[in-house]
Amino acid sequence: MLTLNITKRDPEVSAGVLRRTGRMPAVFYGKKTKSTPISVDEIEFLKIWREAGESTVVNLKEGKEEGLGALIYGYQRDAITQKLLHTDFYVFEKGQKMKISVPLEFIGEAPAVKAGGVIVKVMHEVEVEAEPKNLPHSLSVNISVLENFTSVALAKDIVLPEGVILTINPEDVVASVYEPKDEPKEEPAQEFDPTKVEVEKKGKEAKEGEETGAPEESEKKKEEEQKQVKK
Repeated sequence: MLTLNITKRDPEVSAGVLRRTGRMPAVFYGKKTKSTPISVDEIEFLKIWREAGESTVVNLKEGKEEGLGALIYGYQRDAITQKLLHTDFYVFEKGQKMKISVPLEFIGEAPAVKAGGVIVKVMHEVEVEAEPKNLPHSLSVNISVLENFTSVALAKDIVLPEGVILTINPEDVVASVYEPKDEPKEEPAQEFDPTKVEVEKKGKEAKEGEETGAPEESEKKKEEEQKQVKK
């Protein structure tokens, strides 16, 4: 268990004064533990926070007193610099179980990927329940079960450590495979040719002229035939 040294904090001392001395304001509380303001060494806390995250038990210890088992329950960052400004610790009771989201790590090789598929990570974390001492820092998902484009990795396929219970639906999909489809090729746009339009226009005018000229020739022929009869 990781140990973090703490110091009880005077609420009247501003957070700015603490930070200028290299310490960060914090607070711990629990179901049966009253809220207590404390301060921690900023560098020491960052080292533990990177290692423990939010799912590993931290032993809060002040001097020679017996430490308190706690979880890093929340923190505040500066909106611009992203520097940590404050953190909360949740103190748990012996035998108490907790629900917490644990990040997933995808391991192995998927045969479907070798066949041209793309892994789709549906989930990046899952919720589990366990005593704080049994809470895992992360859980592994073996994607070698993704053999083809219809295969899926389910929540029930995740191997859980002893004492850890999955609280989500075991049939929930954790990862799947996407099969890329070849997009249809677009036909190249045809360039505008004004000569073709002119030829088509002239052809149309000629045809219309032929159609309108045919009745006139017929009438002229009839008049000539009538003159021949009179003679």
